[in-house]
Amino acid sequence: MLAAYPAALSLLAGVLGLLVGSFLNVVIHRLPIMLERRWRAQCQELAGQPVEPTERYDLVVPRSRCPRCGHRISAIENIPLLSFLWLRGKCAECAQPISWRYPSVELVSGLLSAAVAWHFGFSLAALGALLLTWSLIALSFIDYDHQLLPDDITLPLLWLGLGLNLAGTYVSLSSAVIGAFAGYLSLWLVYQGFKLLTGREGMGYGDFKLFAAFGAWLGWQQLPLVILLSSFLGALIGLGFILLRGRDRSLPIPFGPFLCLAGWVALLWGDTITRAYLQFARFPA
Repeated sequence: MLAAYPAALSLLAGVLGLLVGSFLNVVIHRLPIMLERRWRAQCQELAGQPVEPTERYDLVVPRSRCPRCGHRISAIENIPLLSFLWLRGKCAECAQPISWRYPSVELVSGLLSAAVAWHFGFSLAALGALLLTWSLIALSFIDYDHQLLPDDITLPLLWLGLGLNLAGTYVSLSSAVIGAFAGYLSLWLVYQGFKLLTGREGMGYGDFKLFAAFGAWLGWQQLPLVILLSSFLGALIGLGFILLRGRDRSLPIPFGPFLCLAGWVALLWGDTITRAYLQFARFPA
């Protein structure tokens, strides 16, 4: 039935995306804290110091609470979008405002999930694209907050892309392998060249791994589109921050969100954009 009715499939995917978006809020907030605790414990071990015992803290435990008053969020208060509207954007206990970040992540996840289902239909490609979409949302917000693209997300994405393309889900396996290799090496070379010329680091290793993951999913053919589109968006939005908000030019702007957005666009419309450009430039497609 879902294969025969694309609108129903998109609606179902959108609702699923809203639910996943609620969980993505947890991932965005907690994963950096989990990584920091893990790194601190590793440093203590390397230094020969006793590891300080800590309470369990992961994506499941403890239950979500209000960051101000500690009120436990009940199930009825955790319905995507609806609970925020019902509570009028305030905590049920202390009436302090709830950040608009939470419903925004849920809404973005729902809308993008519906778009993916409409584009790919009822297929393995749609399932893989949903997983990639949700991962990119988490990566974008984590990188915006912490300038960090966790290996816990980027490396599984790389291997998942290669695994899906074993059956040619998006591109041939050879294109995926070359894409993963070229994606990592290209940005690594740019990083090394920028560091050699300026003595500064222009990007992090997480960007290399994410670009390699896009190569594994989309093949090497889509890498030029992804890097050109992400660079254009980064330059445009960065200039906007400087002109409109007076942002200090010395402050780094994370590249990950632009890379994620460009990669998602290439996932859905990369071939169409490339063909349109080639026709505009009068090259044979």
